[in-house]
Amino acid sequence: MCMCLWLRRFLRIAAALIAAALLSSCIPVGPDFLHPAAPEVDRYTPETLAPRTSSTDAPTGQAQRFVQGRDIPQEWWRMFKSRALNALIERSLRNNPTLQSTMSALRVAKEAVYAQQGKFLPLVQSNFISTRQQTAGVLAPTLNVPIQNLNPFDLYTSQVLVSYTFDVWGQNRRAVESLQALADNQRFQVEAAYLALTANVAVAAITEAALRGQIDATNELISLNRKMLDILRKQLDTGYANRSDVAAQEAQLAQVEATLPPLRKALGVQRDLLAALSGSYPSEGPRETFRLADLQLPLDLPLSLPLQLVEQRPDVRAAEELLHSASAQVGVATANMLPNFTIGANGGYMNIALAGLISPSAVLGTQFWLLAGSVTQTVFDGGTLLHQRRAAAAAYDEAAWAYKATVVGAAQNVADVLHALKNDADALRAARAFERAAKVSFDLARQQVETGNANILLLLTAQSTYLQALIQVVQARAARLADTAALFQALGGGWWNRVEPPKEKILNVGTGESFTLIDKNKFY
Repeated sequence: MCMCLWLRRFLRIAAALIAAALLSSCIPVGPDFLHPAAPEVDRYTPETLAPRTSSTDAPTGQAQRFVQGRDIPQEWWRMFKSRALNALIERSLRNNPTLQSTMSALRVAKEAVYAQQGKFLPLVQSNFISTRQQTAGVLAPTLNVPIQNLNPFDLYTSQVLVSYTFDVWGQNRRAVESLQALADNQRFQVEAAYLALTANVAVAAITEAALRGQIDATNELISLNRKMLDILRKQLDTGYANRSDVAAQEAQLAQVEATLPPLRKALGVQRDLLAALSGSYPSEGPRETFRLADLQLPLDLPLSLPLQLVEQRPDVRAAEELLHSASAQVGVATANMLPNFTIGANGGYMNIALAGLISPSAVLGTQFWLLAGSVTQTVFDGGTLLHQRRAAAAAYDEAAWAYKATVVGAAQNVADVLHALKNDADALRAARAFERAAKVSFDLARQQVETGNANILLLLTAQSTYLQALIQVVQARAARLADTAALFQALGGGWWNRVEPPKEKILNVGTGESFTLIDKNKFY
């Protein structure tokens, strides 16, 4: 019989056994995962949220309106109407190494799932063994062949081995379920990194704009102080002012100028942060610059219900998948305590001549095969499997409490931002009123000093108050913009409206170069 024909028959028998095993029904042991119930609350704050914030006549001082149930746009940062911000965020999404790292980790998790799924199919191996040996003729014949005195001799063996372990208790199914949940967890980690990156870039850009606003306000006051110093020096020359008044104004000018270096330092640090977020080195720096006048305040703000929040927040979804994985691990630990059923088959050909493996009709060779089945049950292991199952159950409890903590933290996050937005609007209105009053006081004091009708101390106090008022207005304007971005982040950022997954760059280990990979298997 031709060896190829024999091998095909053997494989057909083994395949029939495996097919029967695959078609045999089984019910996985362990708990079936159920999605946690949504929070039984319908609002975030103890008191009813006002439908809109207060307003004032300052830039970014318009009232913001909360729209219950409105969906969040995918690219929510475009609501600030800043081309520079749009460009910087798009570049950051392409080049940020932290985001790219989380996407690579997602590929690792997916491949782990595929690897575990391979255990649903039989293991098929083949080998070839070549030996030279000599046997003791007194104890056993050399070979049962017509040729005599063939000792020592060569022996060549080729064979195919097939084995399969029945997944009777669903151990492998639960293992795949656990790994798939971990892959889904990593998918939401990608979304969390995506959301954190976009929010951090937006807030960093707003902070840069606020620092530039404070620097501009300080420079404006420095210019006014210098003019006043020039006036006082002229009055000193004509006898309308004394030397102490001039010295006081010089000290005031120096004090205001001393506030500039810390602001410039903070601006430099902020620029370095923006460069790092966009995946650039500080020396390359971001190309964009940001000013408060170039950022518009979104007026209609979406507000999801708490029961929607648990579906929208990536961190909550990631915690849910960890809970799912822990649930499946209880099933794995339970199945490990039950019997394992395995079947195996192997067959091949032996010959004392290598060419005989190709031509099995040679006389100095033989065919062989084996079919076997086994059942394995752990009888005594010192309680190892029992304690492993108890540990899996405890890990599930741990994951359940961690999920609850994440949900509570998410609701707290939204509530904090809502409180901030309301008070930011009130703070800007108060700061604007303070600025108007301080400007009037400063102008009057300056006019009185210029005409020689007021003491220098009155002017110094007015100058200091006016600078404080200008800075407060800038900070209040920036706070409204930053907390608006924080609201979009707290509500989940609209990732569910994305059509395609984030683009991943695969590094070439040899050259360090990269190219873009788009996963065609959408996981949204």
